[in-house]
Amino acid sequence: MASSRERILDSFERILIDEGERAATVEAVAAAADVSKGGLLYHFPSKEAMVDALGDRLQALVDDDLARMAKDPEGAARYYVRTSVYENSPLDRALVAMARLAQQGHSRAQEKFSVLEEAWLGALEDRLGNRVVARAVKLMGDGLYYDAAFFAGDTARKQSAQDMEDLLLLVDTIAPRIN
Repeated sequence: MASSRERILDSFERILIDEGERAATVEAVAAAADVSKGGLLYHFPSKEAMVDALGDRLQALVDDDLARMAKDPEGAARYYVRTSVYENSPLDRALVAMARLAQQGHSRAQEKFSVLEEAWLGALEDRLGNRVVARAVKLMGDGLYYDAAFFAGDTARKQSAQDMEDLLLLVDTIAPRIN
């Protein structure tokens, strides 16, 4: 069973995704995590502390993703595009929750989001040797992610295995497999 701290952070993340920042009050998060308000405040003295912890969680997940990208035998470009499909993973949930905060103008979330986006772009650039090519690959992946995250119920937009393979062949033309 997850610790109280993790349950609280999971609940904060879930409320941000499902209901938005306004609904993610200390009281609502405590209730969703099945802890008292005092129990929540013991782990997170403020909502800002929960935002910071969510940022730390997201950073750790992105660091793990960057490590996998660096080791992928098909190369960084193919990895980034291939994995840019929303799957409701811990990384996806943390990313969407932080994006919800950033969209509402939350400065810490915007800063964290910018740092993480630059980390992915920088890793692609390091692997591909060209920032413009890295940016094109990143935008392809980001477009796939956007489609998958925001149009999940639209079966006409769903990527087939052949669609992905065709896209990866296009990736190969602009970013040869470089590890």
